[in-house]
Amino acid sequence: MADVMQFVFFDFEMLCSNRGMPFEEMEGIRLGAVKYNLETEEVSFFDQYIQPLNKKPLSSFCKKLTGIIDEDLADAQNYKEVFADFLTWVGGVKRSRFFSWSKSDLTRLQLDSKLHDVPLTTIKKIEKRYVDFQGLFTKRVTKNNFSVENALKLYGKEFIGEKHNPMYDAYNTLIIYLCFSKEDVASDLIMTKQYILDEVPTDFTLMNAKIREHFLYDINEYILEIKEMYKLKDGSKLLKRTQRLVEKYENILINRSGIFSRQLELYVRQLVEFYHELILSYEEHVLYSSKILVLDEHLIYRIGSFPKLRLGNK
Repeated sequence: MADVMQFVFFDFEMLCSNRGMPFEEMEGIRLGAVKYNLETEEVSFFDQYIQPLNKKPLSSFCKKLTGIIDEDLADAQNYKEVFADFLTWVGGVKRSRFFSWSKSDLTRLQLDSKLHDVPLTTIKKIEKRYVDFQGLFTKRVTKNNFSVENALKLYGKEFIGEKHNPMYDAYNTLIIYLCFSKEDVASDLIMTKQYILDEVPTDFTLMNAKIREHFLYDINEYILEIKEMYKLKDGSKLLKRTQRLVEKYENILINRSGIFSRQLELYVRQLVEFYHELILSYEEHVLYSSKILVLDEHLIYRIGSFPKLRLGNK
């Protein structure tokens, strides 16, 4: 794959109804995007209305939600023409990485491209270079899905431009990305508050001590529930329980900011390794059609070797 020279953030406004519509029928009616040059940090903009195949007047709900009126679409180009203009503006798919706030925008691109006979090879190139940034941001920072506006507020920023204008939605998504990628400490502190601590101390030594206390509390509580033998269906519940515990703490291992202690990293790595071994053990039992899941001594020892913490001390 060619070296990436630019990021392209894009967003659709779509047909909609307060009575509900199948997503397949929610054609894109406006495509907005921003292009960020990685070398110069220059930002350029794209914004075009799209005339849908569905010629029915827009519902009052759709007009209010999107700010788009029928007159905006009357003389607009069709999707295939707008997409061609978009590709010309991008200037090189192979040198680009594509982002959106929600994978629904990629799905919209796929569905409308198929509807308008856009070559599949072009869409496949974009798919290979696509990142669901909301999904990434949720996993690494917020735990739950945030709107663009609320994600900005986490970094003390306000939405810039006209809301529900897809170009500005794309631009503000870029701003969140830049905060996420450049403000390592802020991102890790936000993650800690969203995933682990209700209140995050400003002193990093104290913060690490509190995270350690929470981690050991959770682990000790988990160990009390561990048995050597499970019915296979109960083994799957154990996997999910362990997965939730891993998801709570695994971002500590990334530690982009360096604010998390070496001890915490070791603790979390030990938990993650236990989880991966548990998955392998479970899959082996399933492969051999076992009715029970038996945890071997090595697994029991690995999860039981953490320091003990009185459960009333959390």
